[in-house]
Amino acid sequence: MSRRLRFNAFEMNCVAHQSPGLWTFPGDRARQYKDIGYWTDLALILEEGRFDGIFIADVIGSYDVYGGSNGAALREAAQVPVNDPLQLAVPISMVTEHLGIGITASTSYEHPYLFARRLSTADHLTKGRIGWNIVTSYLESGARNTGIPLRPHDDRYEVAAEYLEVIGKLLEGSWEEDAVLADPARRIYADPAKVHPIRHKGRCFDVPGPHLCEPSPQRSPVLYQAGASRAGIGFAAKHAECVFVSTPTQAALARYITALSEAAAAQGRQRHDFLVYALATVIVEETDAKAQALYQHCLDHVSTEGALVLLSGWTGADLSAYAPGDPLAKIRAESGLSMLERFADQRDWSLADLARWAGIGGAGPVIVGGPETVADQLEAWQETTGVDGFNLARVTAHQTFANVTGYLVPELQRRGIYPRDYAPGTLRQKLFGQGDRLRASHPAARFRHPAAMAEAPGPHLVPPFS
Repeated sequence: MSRRLRFNAFEMNCVAHQSPGLWTFPGDRARQYKDIGYWTDLALILEEGRFDGIFIADVIGSYDVYGGSNGAALREAAQVPVNDPLQLAVPISMVTEHLGIGITASTSYEHPYLFARRLSTADHLTKGRIGWNIVTSYLESGARNTGIPLRPHDDRYEVAAEYLEVIGKLLEGSWEEDAVLADPARRIYADPAKVHPIRHKGRCFDVPGPHLCEPSPQRSPVLYQAGASRAGIGFAAKHAECVFVSTPTQAALARYITALSEAAAAQGRQRHDFLVYALATVIVEETDAKAQALYQHCLDHVSTEGALVLLSGWTGADLSAYAPGDPLAKIRAESGLSMLERFADQRDWSLADLARWAGIGGAGPVIVGGPETVADQLEAWQETTGVDGFNLARVTAHQTFANVTGYLVPELQRRGIYPRDYAPGTLRQKLFGQGDRLRASHPAARFRHPAAMAEAPGPHLVPPFS
């Protein structure tokens, strides 16, 4: 097999992320999520396992669709309480040398001028290991609490496109590459002639600039996106360097990657311009028998109600209104929910079946077995779908990732399909091997100052500076 297999750790700064109820599992550490040691211990496990990065999800608001309140979410700790993800970047970077740190942040509730500074600061302090998972937010509870109305779905992506334009102008073009002189003899830190206002005036944002920060190692963080709708796929096809997707079957994943690749080609991008990571949950032990026993023990701690809380939030339908035996076809027909269409291959599934599926790992597959069994299945997924790697969700903290590092990674390395060491450089350089900065073909590259653009290969558009 010639393709390299990649892993990210799919995490969240909360108690119960993708496996509600498993915080009650003996020895689980999720209740320590408030402690720096929890995250630094995890980071060391992941770097030992040569993970590309830790991807930290986030949500603005609480899940209050199920039963019409957030009561069940609070009881089950279903992604609430949840702490800020970006503040984890520095402590993680202080105990690691290579691990990428992907942070989720919404384009709906924070002004891009302020957020650009937070991105640059994090990229400076981590020496270029920051990624940004671009989301538009979807919970009405978040809109109510920020006082910013939740826009229609596709309109949120139009706002996100302008938001990304502002970020691109600030990070890529406001400061020239040699603007910082740091010359004590002449008492000049930055050359004012090489720091430019961006003069952005758009439908949603008016940002004169300039950017508050000097250029960081990557300037722009690695851009992640996880859109599954037509608008989301279009956005990812144009902007994303790494794309996350959650699908229950290989057939659904293959269809998604085909649709994404076709949309990217229409934007003038090629398949190797971005990486696709699929959500998966791996329960691996020394042998198949031990892994199955661990899986059964985990099932004893699953919260069905917690799973329905998350599913209600993801779909927008109050699933408390349906009986466990109701078929998914009935729910889809009444709600018109695109997420449930991902499970179209399981046409005879009931709501109870879906809740059991989502109880461990969310909407992705659960792969259980010894190292050889799990490696065989991951290879099969990659060969069938063309996926680049997997966004691995935890079941128990930190046992899930310790077992992947201790049992699965050595087997994949033995097969020659998983790295034994990290490449040097920034996160972008590690992932793509083509330098620290966005490719010249990326839409944000057109905002670079002409002096910088003249040095970079590839076509460019004239940026909006004067």
